[in-house]
Amino acid sequence: MDISSTTLPDLYVINSHYHGDNRGAFARLFCDHELSALLGERKIVQINHSITTIKGTIRGLHFQHAPAAEMKIIRCLKGRVFDVAVDLRAGSKTFLKWHGEKLDADNAKAFVIPEGFAHGFQTLEPDTELLYLHTSHYQPELERGLRYDDPCIAIEWPLPVTELSNKDREQSFINEAFFGVTL
Repeated sequence: MDISSTTLPDLYVINSHYHGDNRGAFARLFCDHELSALLGERKIVQINHSITTIKGTIRGLHFQHAPAAEMKIIRCLKGRVFDVAVDLRAGSKTFLKWHGEKLDADNAKAFVIPEGFAHGFQTLEPDTELLYLHTSHYQPELERGLRYDDPCIAIEWPLPVTELSNKDREQSFINEAFFGVTL
């Protein structure tokens, strides 16, 4: 596995390499030893799998406040997504800046999103599946969200939005009272 930096500090992409032969292919998708520099003292405590059936669907932008702030490692197992992270860290030089990566089953990339970032994605193909590794348990009382179309962030989604949950549609826009999240 190779780890690459992105345009935002502390946000990384993991590139795995498939080795193939006449039987198929094999790749290491997670290794705590190889990722120890990124994980530090964190441990993966929860693994989630999402299936999104309709192309153009947006899920997110979601995050959790401390003490349940979490690092996420996201991989696409089937289909293709435009995966986005938004820096919400109070005082960060890249506050409200976003970075997007195309993840798919063939490129074997994983997006490493640290605490203090919101996460969301748009499906670029139907029947897309993602695998999420989390360093904190889901705590709904500490979960928050941002509007996918908030002009303060201005994410350039690649497709028109076809589906959106009521929860994501009802998120508030960022206002002058939002100073970010503290960890």
